[in-house]
Amino acid sequence: MNKNWKIQFMIIWSGQAISVLTSSILQMALIWHLSIQTSSAAVLSLASIAGFLPTAVLGLFAGALVDRWNRKLTMIGADLFIALVSLTLAVYALFAELPVWLVLIVLFVRSMGTAFHSPSLSAVTPLLVPEDQLTKCAGYTQSLQSIGYMAGTAIAALLYPVWSISGMILFDVLGAVIASITTALIRIPAPSPQMGSQKDRELHIIADMKEGYQAVQANRGIFILLWIGALFMFLYSPVNALFPLMSLNYFGGTTTAASIAEIAFSVGMLLGGIVLGLWGGPKNRAYTISGAVALMGAAIGGSGLLPEGGFWVFALFCVMMGLSVPFYSGPQIALMQEKLEPQYLGRAFGLYGSIMSFAMPLGLILSGLFADRIGVNYWFVFCGAASVLLSVLAISIKSVREIDR
Repeated sequence: MNKNWKIQFMIIWSGQAISVLTSSILQMALIWHLSIQTSSAAVLSLASIAGFLPTAVLGLFAGALVDRWNRKLTMIGADLFIALVSLTLAVYALFAELPVWLVLIVLFVRSMGTAFHSPSLSAVTPLLVPEDQLTKCAGYTQSLQSIGYMAGTAIAALLYPVWSISGMILFDVLGAVIASITTALIRIPAPSPQMGSQKDRELHIIADMKEGYQAVQANRGIFILLWIGALFMFLYSPVNALFPLMSLNYFGGTTTAASIAEIAFSVGMLLGGIVLGLWGGPKNRAYTISGAVALMGAAIGGSGLLPEGGFWVFALFCVMMGLSVPFYSGPQIALMQEKLEPQYLGRAFGLYGSIMSFAMPLGLILSGLFADRIGVNYWFVFCGAASVLLSVLAISIKSVREIDR
């Protein structure tokens, strides 16, 4: 392990934080563009599906290829591909109003780059960071991401009413280029050849995928947490997509109110990430993950029960939702990084991303069918109650409870 791992970690994640900042500016601009043009939960759900479906379909193949390819070059190539797609959208926006169909196509194509970038980044981290620091580094990572989301949302709120959307798209292009440069500056070691990486390269890609699945399945606690996470994403992803409609339609706010809700969520993520980074969380990470899901569910359900004048209480619930995220995702990712061999991590995180991404569109399709009919707030109540029940199910399984023993 490189003695300067902290410097290496901060260099790569400073670039990623900038990329998160610029991407969140673009994301919020596109969400508000669709919300204002359509005021439809179905369209917002469809946009989220377009953003996740390629990751779901390509995740398994991408993870296998990440384990074969140079992970550093894969990250840089994925970032530059996403930048090129965004640049194409910016050029179109200079000459005409962005139609809904084009926004959906761009979200879809950008997600193809994300399918390769996400497992590469997750697989690179344990090659740079000591094993006993992975959970803390996951907390710091969440903090950097939260700062990016929070600042990006605030900047988007300031720029959207007065600036062209093409300018915000160019921010995203710049962020991807900076992330590529910072990645290029560091040395990322390859997995040790004694762990079978040469053999993996000689296998057929389907066999690679099967080995990755078996590596995850061999650890029963990790395997069960993976599917519990999929159920959680099935419940949470519609809520995340419908955030703007809660602020704009149910509470009768403006884009400023929608920004406040998003920023409140990011503040919670930032606080949770800082606490996790400094503390590391409880020794039994199964209880940490289960408690985070329960807290998220209680805040979501409570939001749906608020009266139409309860926006500021909703903002407080958003802080609680954000606070729970690092304590769910941080330990989950760190457990996979610790307990799986490095040469399988690309495939493991490709599988993780694929399962999560398949769960998201399924939940979004269901919410698109019912949220407009029964009311967005009632959908929040349903998803919140189901998430609390899911947390109880998780901690009742012995192999999950004992995952850190």
